[in-house]
Amino acid sequence: MNARFEPATQGVADAARFRRVRAAMPALAQGLSAEDLSAQSMADCSPGKWHLAHTSWFFEAMILGADPDYVPVDPRFQQLFNSYYETLGERVPRPERGLMTRPSLEEVLAYRREVDRRMAVWIAGAPTGGPDRYLLELGLHHDQQHQELFLMDLLNLMSRSPLDPAAYAEEPRGRPIERARGGAAVFDGGLVSVGHDGPGFAFDNEGPAHRVWLEPFALDHDLVANGDWIDFMEDGGYARPDLWLSDGWATVKAEGWTAPLYWRHDDAGWTEMSLAGRRPVDPAAPVRHVSFYEADAYARWAGRRLPTEAEWEHAARTTPQVFSNLTGEVWQWTASAYAPYPGFRPTDGTAAEYNGKFMANQMVLRGGSFATPDGHARVTYRNFFYPHQRWAFMGLRLAGDAPGSRKTEPTDEQDGAFRRDLVNGLSQPQKTLAPKWFYDAEGSRLFEEITALAEYYPTGQETALLRVLAGDLVDLFGPDAVLVEFGSGASEKTRILLDAAADLAAYVPLDISEAALFEAADRIRAAYPRLEVRPAVEDFEHLSPLPDHLPPGRRVGFFPGSTIGNLEPEEAERFLADARRLLGEGALFILGVDLVKEPDVLVRAYDDASGVTAAFNRNVLARANAELGADFDLESFRHRAVWNGGQSRIEMHLEALRPMTVHVGNRSFRFAAGETIHTENSRKFTREAVAGLATSSGWNLARFDASPEPSVALAVLSN
Repeated sequence: MNARFEPATQGVADAARFRRVRAAMPALAQGLSAEDLSAQSMADCSPGKWHLAHTSWFFEAMILGADPDYVPVDPRFQQLFNSYYETLGERVPRPERGLMTRPSLEEVLAYRREVDRRMAVWIAGAPTGGPDRYLLELGLHHDQQHQELFLMDLLNLMSRSPLDPAAYAEEPRGRPIERARGGAAVFDGGLVSVGHDGPGFAFDNEGPAHRVWLEPFALDHDLVANGDWIDFMEDGGYARPDLWLSDGWATVKAEGWTAPLYWRHDDAGWTEMSLAGRRPVDPAAPVRHVSFYEADAYARWAGRRLPTEAEWEHAARTTPQVFSNLTGEVWQWTASAYAPYPGFRPTDGTAAEYNGKFMANQMVLRGGSFATPDGHARVTYRNFFYPHQRWAFMGLRLAGDAPGSRKTEPTDEQDGAFRRDLVNGLSQPQKTLAPKWFYDAEGSRLFEEITALAEYYPTGQETALLRVLAGDLVDLFGPDAVLVEFGSGASEKTRILLDAAADLAAYVPLDISEAALFEAADRIRAAYPRLEVRPAVEDFEHLSPLPDHLPPGRRVGFFPGSTIGNLEPEEAERFLADARRLLGEGALFILGVDLVKEPDVLVRAYDDASGVTAAFNRNVLARANAELGADFDLESFRHRAVWNGGQSRIEMHLEALRPMTVHVGNRSFRFAAGETIHTENSRKFTREAVAGLATSSGWNLARFDASPEPSVALAVLSN
């Protein structure tokens, strides 16, 4: 019974979807003038009127015209609105589409309505499979492609007017820009599958699925932002031939590029043309309207590279949740030339000309933009443009090579992130720098020295408490457990748990300091030869997936040292929530916290009499000088530790002792005497505060044990 009615049901669904897709472009055209829709701004663009007509012609030529008895709505339109299909006869050259004042806009809309009426009759026949079904899907996706092209071309047209007109009151988008997360996801690589294989529609160029070997790589969580691009420009990005491919540099000189397309600089600063008119450049928004040449030059300037399309697809397929604006903001340039996949076969018939014949001299973009209709993009989608083109909604996400073997020097990826954080922090009214940058090899050494100081009670108290509780804690682990330590440092406290957990299957230390991480991992391997040790260079604030092929037992997070107190409350909550998702169902989390106590005890702990903490704090400036070419005068900054009772935290600052100017690359930062860089917070907790934090991040507080005075605590959270 159901099978009997399936075609009719399918036909109803297809008809509704057809109407919905076809309604989108007229809705975009509503409110625009006939002149807006008839003009052509450049050879790469087409008038809005042409898009309205061509997408209707496509259904007529590809589907309706397959009937040998079919009579076209208007035979003249077969030539006027053919784009590039040689098998379908003559066509108007693309640069001349704007010369077609006839037919009128009203005639084009009438043509569109008639094609839609005829397609409704055809759809009622309910094509449920085979070539007809594919052509219907192809036509709908082709229409959606042109909806985006309609907006791209319209923006270019509006940009040519000195009036800076707004096409719409607000930019037509379905979702807001996602907040940047910082950091990068690291992937082990190996033999992976890419390309479309399975049910659902895909363009012919997306298949067949095939295997690709990937070396270990990293992909940024975020798109490159406008503020980052301004840094690139201010560092001479468009004037330095060393950053550019030869063809790119030739294009820069020939075209006079000095900024992304649609940007303009005046006394008020940078502005950019949008579909809502000219507006100030938002430094936090992803940069767009940059060519492949520009994207490649920026990546080289940042010490990074563009991802290959296989790297992008593997990352997006396996861990889409770790990335911001993966789709829905800008198409993202890759380093991959547009070429056929192994085993590629074009679609049979006229549609064979859709993609295959363009597989030369173009570059692939992945993702999707704010103008890409919902339901159109896929993880396998291969967009493609020539490397000099930039009027599309194009941006970039940076990649880098993940260490395949240990290194002792900072990576280019780390340098780029360090530079961005330093420049952004020094640009704030209250200058700041994230405490994670303390921990290069020297910083890690100094911190270990701090932990041995008499004034610094947290390490000794936590170590003693951990020794008392270790047996009880490891009893909770279960067989084949995996211990994951966040910000592992020297891994010294970890040995207490490793000694107690005889059946622990694997240890995964995560730390941002590569040199310290691998040295510590070597020591652990030597001391525990039966234990699988899988170190990963990781910023624990921006977590990537755990290494592949770990043992199957319970994941146990370990975060000692009250490092949670270095995070802002919302950051701490987000970190614990991310850790809960990373570790999975049934996980445990051992959290070390420092408890609220007398302020004088706290201040002495963070400003010791021998000056080790001061050296630790100033070392981050020495690191900036060595790794980023900054020129901080270390002797002109003093260490300060301050108790902030209102925020329940100790604050560490570096205070300028005199007025001065500091340079980071080509950026200059003024310091007044007494002005500080806020380098670290160390929040202190109560049991109630820990319970609240656990609840807000999705954990349950299963156990809470405090040491004698001066008290610290170990909390066990369960998922």
